[in-house]
Amino acid sequence: MASMPSKLIVLLVCYVFLLGYASSSSSSSDISLPSSSPKVSLALYYESLCPYCSAFIVNHLPKLFEDDLISIVDLHLSPWGNTKLLPDNVTAVCQHGKYECFLDTVEACAIDAWPKLSDHFPFIYCIEKLVTEHKYDKWETCYEKLNLNSKPVADCLSSGHGNKLALHYAAETKALQPPHEYVPWVVVNGRPLYEDYENFISYICEAYKANKVPGACAKYSSGSFIRSFNMKRFPLVCRKGVLKMSDVLERIKTSLSSYINIAGLL
Repeated sequence: MASMPSKLIVLLVCYVFLLGYASSSSSSSDISLPSSSPKVSLALYYESLCPYCSAFIVNHLPKLFEDDLISIVDLHLSPWGNTKLLPDNVTAVCQHGKYECFLDTVEACAIDAWPKLSDHFPFIYCIEKLVTEHKYDKWETCYEKLNLNSKPVADCLSSGHGNKLALHYAAETKALQPPHEYVPWVVVNGRPLYEDYENFISYICEAYKANKVPGACAKYSSGSFIRSFNMKRFPLVCRKGVLKMSDVLERIKTSLSSYINIAGLL
């Protein structure tokens, strides 16, 4: 029995030693513990024929794939935007006409058919690139350009599954808090960026809490000047229920194009 106190003392000394070692190890710059920080969530709520949405997808989102920045980002695309549902909760009225409703559904089907970002983003990028060139009625050429099988998306559209997906994105957009005011509506870790959405990378880098930050973040570490400049310019957004003259002309063009396609004249 007399040996018990000495054993306890030895155990306590070992415990204190281990605590001290662990503390010094965690503060040492030579040892990097694995980070449990999750990826930064980046969500884009958009509509296919809003010119500012297509410009953002084509000219800005690809920056995610530079310098391995995408490795810290979980990108979610939601193709619905300012579209409204009629009281029947089935019929959609899109801001830029019926063709926009159709392309939104095409892109929803692509996300569903090819869940991996590396598979569906190039397809959506291709369509939106055609939008910027006013050639969006040629969207099917993206299958050949990317060597993709058109059947999954075609089946999604013909079966009515695409309409169900559209309603899913409608509910998702409606549930946003705070509610979206316009598109593109960019959200980083649940925080909307409002009209400063083009500086989304700087927000991503600020939100990422792991030890090792991608090199691309160095370019955006001092973005205060860029932000102040962008916030003073005319906002590049498509507002809910508001159509600018350029949007009106785009809607007329879209409606005419849809009619001509339906009539089989192209």
